[in-house]
Amino acid sequence: MSKVVRVLVLSLCLICMSAIASASSFRLGDQGAEIAEIQAALASQGYDVTADGDFGPATQAAVAAFQSANGLDNDGLVGAMTYQALMGRNMPVVSRSSNYIAKRIINSSLNYIGVPYVFGGTTPSGFDCSGFTRYVFATAGISLPRTADVQFEIGTPVSYDNLMPGDLVFFSTYTYGASHVGIYMGDGNFINASSSRGVVVDSLSSSYWASCYIGARRVL
Repeated sequence: MSKVVRVLVLSLCLICMSAIASASSFRLGDQGAEIAEIQAALASQGYDVTADGDFGPATQAAVAAFQSANGLDNDGLVGAMTYQALMGRNMPVVSRSSNYIAKRIINSSLNYIGVPYVFGGTTPSGFDCSGFTRYVFATAGISLPRTADVQFEIGTPVSYDNLMPGDLVFFSTYTYGASHVGIYMGDGNFINASSSRGVVVDSLSSSYWASCYIGARRVL
């Protein structure tokens, strides 16, 4: 095996290991009995957190503080090392289904309702349509291309009747082809960064959006 090939293989392995580590962590937005156990363990060590089973910002801050106090990377994620240090046992397997990721993306997107539209905007100070979808998907660890037309080229085409939450929905608005994109939420609604209203929830069946809808892609 040549040196170049070995380097490429090693790089791919490191990427895969990073993805696995990211997927095998309890994190912001997670819920359930295991989260409540983690919160109870944090509370028993004096951290200001309630064992309600909801991994919110307070739990994330407590985890990061625990990590700093114990010489761990303070990323606010409960991975294998943090779990072992906190709970005194090996971490269980954390599975991530596409439904889970879709819910995470939609919940994240709702945090930005009302953010103004800014052409070329890619941050919560102002989004354009594809900057918004790219930013929100990134919060779930999914990288999207920068522009709507290129986002339209990735993933799996989905028919209108088979839309699922988390699908990207595309429209031909000011120019031919995919010039606008949003995130399908279910029940015929999608969230998008509108050029006139900022980040809002709209209906696919409204006369305007129905007239310029051109398709959807599933990337989850």
